[in-house]
Amino acid sequence: MLITGLIIGLLVIGLVLGYLVRQHKHRQELMAVQAQARDIIAQATEKAKKQVTKLQADSRHDTLAYQQSVKDELTEQQSDIAVREQRRQQREQLLGQMAVRLDDQTAMLDERSQANRDQRQAIHLLHDQATTLREDREKTLADRAELDAKGAQDTVLQHTELELKRDRDVEIKALNDNAVASAERWAKDVVLSATESGPQDLPKEHMEHTVVVPNGEIRSKIIGRDGQHIRLLETLTGTDLIFVPDDNTTLFISTHDPIRREVARVALTNLIASRRISANQIETQVENAQRDVNHSLWETGEQTVSLLHVGWMHPDLMKLIGRLKYRTSYGQNVLLHSIEVAQLTGAMAARLGYNTRLARRAGLLHDIGKAIDHEVEGTHVEIGTEFAQKYGEDEVVINAIAAHHGDVEKTSPLSDLVAAADAISGARPGARSESVEDYINRLRALEQIANEQTGVAESYAIQAGRELRIVVKPQELDDQAAANLTKEVAKQIEDKLTYPGKIKVTTIRQLAAVEYIGDEKKKKKKRKKKAANE
Repeated sequence: MLITGLIIGLLVIGLVLGYLVRQHKHRQELMAVQAQARDIIAQATEKAKKQVTKLQADSRHDTLAYQQSVKDELTEQQSDIAVREQRRQQREQLLGQMAVRLDDQTAMLDERSQANRDQRQAIHLLHDQATTLREDREKTLADRAELDAKGAQDTVLQHTELELKRDRDVEIKALNDNAVASAERWAKDVVLSATESGPQDLPKEHMEHTVVVPNGEIRSKIIGRDGQHIRLLETLTGTDLIFVPDDNTTLFISTHDPIRREVARVALTNLIASRRISANQIETQVENAQRDVNHSLWETGEQTVSLLHVGWMHPDLMKLIGRLKYRTSYGQNVLLHSIEVAQLTGAMAARLGYNTRLARRAGLLHDIGKAIDHEVEGTHVEIGTEFAQKYGEDEVVINAIAAHHGDVEKTSPLSDLVAAADAISGARPGARSESVEDYINRLRALEQIANEQTGVAESYAIQAGRELRIVVKPQELDDQAAANLTKEVAKQIEDKLTYPGKIKVTTIRQLAAVEYIGDEKKKKKKRKKKAANE
């Protein structure tokens, strides 16, 4: 029993000691876990503080950037508002000037109306007097010539018709003389009014001939292995792609067709943006570019027709109008030129009382042949006339297209208005320009034609190529030969060169005979005598 009690006591003591040991171990583990938890909380707190600091810095940077962009946008808007305000003031000034001119014209018309009323009253008075005189003459003739009333009336009518015919001829001649005298002034007034009120300033679009390649890697991809990619691009677009020798990042697009150039430019731009350049990708991008450019042509034509209010037009003609966007003539965009001609023609037609819609339509289509004159044989006048007939345009529009360069006779006043508007649009300052290289080549070509003639000592192209002065050798050419030389040079310039405006050819022949007498002769004798003595 004692041993059993001892064993039980030992078991109880062991259980108590084990419980105490487990409790101690549990407290240690709990303390370790709490310490680890505190460390995790401290790390999380520190990380959260860093993230909050970073977010605050990023937010501050974004706020400052947004404030700066808002300030820049406000500055740009203020600048735009200032420009618009200046244009508005100019418009108001122009409207004020037009109002003054309208008041002057109204006063002039009132004066003419009053003069016409006075003339009508005088005519009525003269008519009454003529009636009285005719009756008296009929009565006198009947009494003296013993004519009946019918015979006397016939005689009086014959004399009256002769007098009225003479008066009518005199009046018609006076009206014709007055019309001839005032025609030039009236025409200038109409053109000035149309120029002031007709055309609207439109933004000029610069047609790019180059594409910028961002780096050498993209350049290598565009060229491809052994030049496969760039040759594929040239084949699909029908252009020549040439990297500028001094700048490997500039790719020049060479072609005579502006539409092909635009397709190549759009395709290359999309390829560079995607940075995925392969044979399949090139074919896909060229097809997309062709589709986008064709849609842009039709959309541009539709917007132009809607802008000018010329009525319904065949879709093919609208597409041709869109092609004019990529066509230039002496540096002037042909689409903007056609819109300006349409506006000028419409303004002048409105002033003269003609059909303004038909006038604007004729002005818009007058250069339509330039859209495809590099693809179809013939001049742009012939091509434009053919297309206008094909799509059923009005005969007035067809004649305006055919006659705006004087190739055929003008059959409508609107044809004269279109020709005048075309000359105004092309001749106004800043409308046309040419590159420095073309300018220098044109001057050299002028001088070369002159220098190739027999008897020419030297020639000079002056006044920006608008005048060619030729100095001939007086010993070889007389005055008549110099005149014939001038005509020959002018003819060759007209046949061989393309030039804007007019060129004046001036030939100068001057013979100067010089002889010295006096001191110079004595000095020569002294020098000879001195040489002989030596």
